[in-house]
Amino acid sequence: MRLAIASDHAALTLKAELLDFLRAAGHSVEDLGPHDAQSVDYPDYGYKLGDAVANGSAEFGIALCGSGIGISIAVNRNAAACRCALVSEPLSAKLAREHNDANVIAMGARLTGSDMAKACIDAFLSTEFGGDRHIRRVQKLSNPHFSKDSI
Repeated sequence: MRLAIASDHAALTLKAELLDFLRAAGHSVEDLGPHDAQSVDYPDYGYKLGDAVANGSAEFGIALCGSGIGISIAVNRNAAACRCALVSEPLSAKLAREHNDANVIAMGARLTGSDMAKACIDAFLSTEFGGDRHIRRVQKLSNPHFSKDSI
């Protein structure tokens, strides 16, 4: 699987652990940065991750910052291509894929430990989109005009 991962400085250590974990599992992972502990702005890296998913260089993305909140908002600015879900445990990661067809997950390095982050990634990557009744809802997430016309 082709993945992209990005973080801010607060999540640098967790990102390094997850890179090793993902590559050991056989995934191709592009590290979009940062590459040192110098303070950075999480939106810049969230936008880079959103672009990687949107242009197809990554099938799925993993976004990390201190809380996971800011970077998830940045990724979701690419609404036509990205559905980023902030997750904290495996069930939310599974449901993000199954119900929302999420293609990016976000986690907070200050809130989610390494083992839990790995469990979330495993659940996320091993779950397929459920389709059926969820298709219409996912279309509304990616196209706000679709939503207005159907109310």
